[in-house]
Amino acid sequence: MSGAITRGPVSEFLRGIGLLGQGLRLYLQAPRVLLLGLIPVAITAALFVAAFVVLGVFLSDLAALVTWFADDWATDYRTLVRVTAAIAILGVALLLAVLTFTAVALAIGEPFYERISDLVERGCGDDVTDAETGFWRSFWSGVADSARVVALSMVIGLGLFLAGFVPVLGQTVVPVIGALVGGWFLAVELVGIPFSRRGLRVRDRWRALRVHRPRALGFGLAVFLCFLLPGGAVLMMPAAVAGGTLLARHSLGLPAQYQPPPAPPGGVNPPRTTA
Repeated sequence: MSGAITRGPVSEFLRGIGLLGQGLRLYLQAPRVLLLGLIPVAITAALFVAAFVVLGVFLSDLAALVTWFADDWATDYRTLVRVTAAIAILGVALLLAVLTFTAVALAIGEPFYERISDLVERGCGDDVTDAETGFWRSFWSGVADSARVVALSMVIGLGLFLAGFVPVLGQTVVPVIGALVGGWFLAVELVGIPFSRRGLRVRDRWRALRVHRPRALGFGLAVFLCFLLPGGAVLMMPAAVAGGTLLARHSLGLPAQYQPPPAPPGGVNPPRTTA
């Protein structure tokens, strides 16, 4: 595959972080299109906030349920174990929420995000025609790919949940691993639109991104951390889709230098963005 990494991993990691910044700059060049992308993500955010409210109400009961073995322990030890369990449940729920949030938002707002991705592709010099797979076949293929990614993330999340009970490591190393894992899965999700447009499936995403792992991790981790901020997912989702399109083009060996379209007569040319 062309476009193999020639720079050091640290440089590539930083370039991956920079892709999210490139996506943010697109707000200056196509604010109306990107603002449309906020509508589905706001709907998705409302659904997830409601889910977390429910989780908060039943958190103590869930912590007691998964630590049934501590029912007969002394009060102090039982409380310690159940507080640890509650923290682990919240951590895994947050990780899974970030990952499933992206999948749900992309499904709800597919027409909006298709348009954002198409804008980036055209700005990079390509007028890509969607693969002739038919709407419903393409739709269900996308759902199946997202389901596979989410299912795998849930399995890994269960492992991280159990590791969260390990003293010290569960409160230090495990969150870092969780962030890196979450960042990787976000990168896999966010390159989905340009890959699907070319008739490529989730296995093709994994294969391409593995060749460019530092850049993919840098981009995904930046998105993951932004999504953790209050309102971050709502504000950053359109930019993440734009950055994911640039990452996809890079991983496929395609030009990933974005040139904004010419301004209309009498208008002002928007600033140039490069990736």
